[in-house]
Amino acid sequence: MILEMKVPSPGESISEVEIAAWLVQSGDYVEKDQEIAEIDSDKATLALPAEESGIIELIAEEGDVVEVGQVVCKIDTSAEKPEGKGGDDKKESKSEEKKEDKSSEKKEEASKESKSTESKEEAKTYASGTPSPAARKILAEKGIDAKEVKGTGKDGRVTKEDAEKATVSMGSSKGGKRSSERKRLSSLRRKLAERLVSVKNETAMLTTFNEVDMKPIFDLRSEYKEAFKEKHGVGLGFMSFFTLAVVKALQEFPQVNAMIDGNEMVAYDYCDISIAVSGPKGLMVPVIRNAENLSFAGVENEVKRLAIRVRDGEITIDEMTGGTFTITNGGVFGSMLSTPIINPPQSAILGMHNIVERPVAVDGQIVIRPIMYVALSYDHRIIDGRESVGFLVKIKECLENPQEHLMDNDVKKALEL
Repeated sequence: MILEMKVPSPGESISEVEIAAWLVQSGDYVEKDQEIAEIDSDKATLALPAEESGIIELIAEEGDVVEVGQVVCKIDTSAEKPEGKGGDDKKESKSEEKKEDKSSEKKEEASKESKSTESKEEAKTYASGTPSPAARKILAEKGIDAKEVKGTGKDGRVTKEDAEKATVSMGSSKGGKRSSERKRLSSLRRKLAERLVSVKNETAMLTTFNEVDMKPIFDLRSEYKEAFKEKHGVGLGFMSFFTLAVVKALQEFPQVNAMIDGNEMVAYDYCDISIAVSGPKGLMVPVIRNAENLSFAGVENEVKRLAIRVRDGEITIDEMTGGTFTITNGGVFGSMLSTPIINPPQSAILGMHNIVERPVAVDGQIVIRPIMYVALSYDHRIIDGRESVGFLVKIKECLENPQEHLMDNDVKKALEL
């Protein structure tokens, strides 16, 4: 029986995907649920598993853009498993070996062509442009390649006079690599590029900044991180403090937790916080649902769960849609300050940055404190300066006095210790 495999729908509103990579070749025996391809949508890269076991025939090629429901391969389910095939690992290994063999053959052919071309060029050069011994010495002292000098002697020979007149071409370096590579952008990257440009063109985006003294959080983490990890099995990081601070600020300034839809404003009474996570396929933005109902442990566990799913390529479209506000942390890469771009259709995004010890004034004294710059980018069409600045000041207050604003002055209860 021949099974036609069609592209499944990765999520609502997605009508086409791109075949990013085939993980098998035509003629391979595949097992049911074995990953046979990676497909790119405009929101994520997902794995395509085999629906049944059998011999596969590929129809679509890598890089093809295909519609949801289109047949991309066929599986002969009546074919018997070849002898000596122990499982997925062996099949994948053989597939990789085939790819490597083909790659090696191509490299060898390219090498032969290159050597052949080089030998022709060398023959031509030395036949018409061989420098005399005196010319060779002069050119060596000047650091000039004889091939760059036009000879005026017999049969194009480079003479001493030619070498003396030769000069180094200004602005040119010799011997450096000058190669380039052209590679098609993935569907995900192309869509991301379109969205980023549209945000800049279609929103009145502004950014406001502030700074946060992180010492109170440092002190809390230092005192309770071991007990917290032992009790909850996850570390007490910065994301729980920032997420819960954002929830408090959104509740006080609901305009920041709203969106524009045509000529209407859509406001939400819940806080679905999108968090930017770096994965193998680039930046993904999974969502922490109803963050207003989560504790410190709840937020940390959810952040860890989503980060693992992004890392393992298991994150789904549904897990990355529907956020009402985004937090991004450029500080993990060393960023001191940035203006994050709004994640549409949301109206605002908070940017975290690296923590640096800086001299600051506290109670009239100069002290050294761990300071983080924070940035709020927002759509001025729906959020005014009062809301944006007040929102960021509220976050600063929550982070600089977490015991009062985030823990109701009961640290152990808040941390469930």
